[in-house]
Amino acid sequence: MISCPAPLVSCQWLAAQLGAPGLAVLDASYHLPAAARDARAEFAAAHIPGARFLDLASLYDAASPVPYAFPTPDQLAERLASLGVGPDDAIVVYDDSAIRTAARAWFVLTASGRGNVALLDGGLAKWRSEDLALEDGTPALAQAAPASFSAPTRVRSKAEMLANLDAPAFQVLDARGADRVYGSGVDPVHGGPNGRIPGALNLPFNALFNPDGTYKSPSELRALFEGAGVDLSQPLTATCGSGVTASVLLFALHLIGVDSAGLYDGSWSEWSADPDTPKQQGPAA
Repeated sequence: MISCPAPLVSCQWLAAQLGAPGLAVLDASYHLPAAARDARAEFAAAHIPGARFLDLASLYDAASPVPYAFPTPDQLAERLASLGVGPDDAIVVYDDSAIRTAARAWFVLTASGRGNVALLDGGLAKWRSEDLALEDGTPALAQAAPASFSAPTRVRSKAEMLANLDAPAFQVLDARGADRVYGSGVDPVHGGPNGRIPGALNLPFNALFNPDGTYKSPSELRALFEGAGVDLSQPLTATCGSGVTASVLLFALHLIGVDSAGLYDGSWSEWSADPDTPKQQGPAA
């Protein structure tokens, strides 16, 4: 059985492993509506050979009142089985998205108990820049036996976030751009007001990457978190607009050995829509 050598793998490593038994490569691309991009159509036009389209945009619990809620264990098991991903397969996720959605796929899988999951450093853009092979079409897939997933323990609810305001138990770190976190007016991505959960720190997710789209070194990542005011020895919950780019922070934390941080699943989409939640705007105090 193949094993991912690290949580972050290079394009050259993956290219050498393509076609190996027990390896599943998943395209986790997902785009915000304003991008006017069709992830499924783009996958059909060009993807890493042998990859399967995860359809991350539809992988959420529609029965939950939380916007873009974490999928249930059964939903996750059904989706992977339908893609022919076996219970013991190694998984490499990648994306071609401005919001780095492979990190969301990684967090959904690992927080639900799946091991042997890695993220492709630099995604499809880096793969293209290295002139590696692509294929088109939609692969025919055989149903696999479903894997067993657990309910995630690192997902925070709005009630937990509210309780944290009264009796702080963890730091809150927002992955959105500073203009949205500290600004006024209307949020250009999700609508509603700009602003933040009171007391939230800010580290924009796109600060974690090198110019070629690969993740910065562990020492650089650690310095970025500390520079944002985060005490890495203390509990932390990441938030963003809808739980996607916060996962980038969580993956980066994993790279520097911090695996206890949680995700506020509803994030600003849920928080800002509730007239009773306290909101903070303007410059940090």
